[in-house]
Amino acid sequence: MKLKPHIVIIVPRGEVVRNLLYSRTLDVLASEARVTVLSVVVDDRVLAPFRDKCEQIIPLEVFPEHRLVRLVRQVLEFSHERYMWSKPAQTRWSKRDVRYGSSLPDRIKWKTKKHAAGLFANPAGLRILSSLERRLSHALEPTDRYVRLFCDLKPDLVFNGSHIHSPAAVLPVQAANRLGIKTATFVFSWDNLTSRGRIFLPYDHYLMWNDRMRKQLLDLYPNLRPEQVTVTGTPQFDYYFDSNFHWSREQFCEQVGADPARPIVVYTTGQAHAMPEEPIIVTGIAEMLQGMSDLGPPQLLVRVYAKDNTGRFEPLKRQLKDVVFTDVAWDRKWLTPYYDDLFMLTNLIRHADVGINVASTVSLELAMFSKPVINVGYNPPGVDVSPVDYAKYYDFDHYRPVVESGAVRVAYSEAEMAAMLRRALSEPNEDAAAQKVFIQQMFDDTLDGRSGQRVAEALLGLTRK
Repeated sequence: MKLKPHIVIIVPRGEVVRNLLYSRTLDVLASEARVTVLSVVVDDRVLAPFRDKCEQIIPLEVFPEHRLVRLVRQVLEFSHERYMWSKPAQTRWSKRDVRYGSSLPDRIKWKTKKHAAGLFANPAGLRILSSLERRLSHALEPTDRYVRLFCDLKPDLVFNGSHIHSPAAVLPVQAANRLGIKTATFVFSWDNLTSRGRIFLPYDHYLMWNDRMRKQLLDLYPNLRPEQVTVTGTPQFDYYFDSNFHWSREQFCEQVGADPARPIVVYTTGQAHAMPEEPIIVTGIAEMLQGMSDLGPPQLLVRVYAKDNTGRFEPLKRQLKDVVFTDVAWDRKWLTPYYDDLFMLTNLIRHADVGINVASTVSLELAMFSKPVINVGYNPPGVDVSPVDYAKYYDFDHYRPVVESGAVRVAYSEAEMAAMLRRALSEPNEDAAAQKVFIQQMFDDTLDGRSGQRVAEALLGLTRK
């Protein structure tokens, strides 16, 4: 009898639990393969439901790497940014000019790194730095724990559920490379290729959201072959298209304390460092809606960014009595969504009448359901938030096509926001045709609730090759 293939899934950040463990990915894999999970998340409330589907769930430890490796990796990161020179990369460089300009030693270090990055910001230079970074990373490994682990587990495939954001995945993937074990990764989000920097680790295969990202990856990494990249869609949207996660409007409003008879305006907040003083904007929108009693009156529901632990919206929860702040069911220590949060977010989007945010992925989710989307393109009135400028986000490489498509509207002043809000509530289908065209171009036919299954099928296929 042929043994089932053995697949190791690396969970280097909490959202991978949502994408791969809550979704159909783990169910399909567990039916056809032996699965071991390496996870930075150790909260048993999160992991307990998956233990009977996996052979093992092993804690994923982070080992600090040698300072020389970190230095070379940083120069490679800067060189990659300077080579692609996307709008997010330019913005980061401008912020570093400010951050490292306060003292002479900092200025000297930053200028030296900028100069080095300029020298290597070309295909040949990036190849040289990448080779050096890989050699040093292998030679100066802080531990051989994962080499020994994989020698014991003998996996057929090691799959990193998030190609970026966490150093926790570096050593396991590196160990797989050293042992000749096949590797794959999922490119986590639509902005990662142009906004989040260099992919340091080499993989045998890459799974992508859509064909646009596939082309970006092949352009940025010319050493890759087209057959190494597969479009699966992203499992994070599967829940929207699964009726098991759907509540009626009345159920949803009962859960959050809203009135199902009144229009629902949903504001989803952003990261504190990227959207400073955002509570001022939320307050202004709440005041605008109070003046629209002829339209319902509308009610404002706010979902605070799940990773925002600053508490900056707590005063508003006490001050704005007519505003509903919805629950965000995440493990704060591990920044991981609980299963309950899938229901809350799914129905928040489904039952919104208008959505407002600052250049967020939530815009795509709203557009999937033909909901009017208004983006905030003005800075919080009355305060200086420089060097941040909210308007610049709409020129970012990943987001500019959304704006140009007409799927969203950008308010560049409070007056424009008030006018757009009134129009969206009065003419909710005005942008629906443009949204339908954009979403089809963006996702093709992957918004069917089966992306998690396609991820699993792609991984199983790799074990058979």
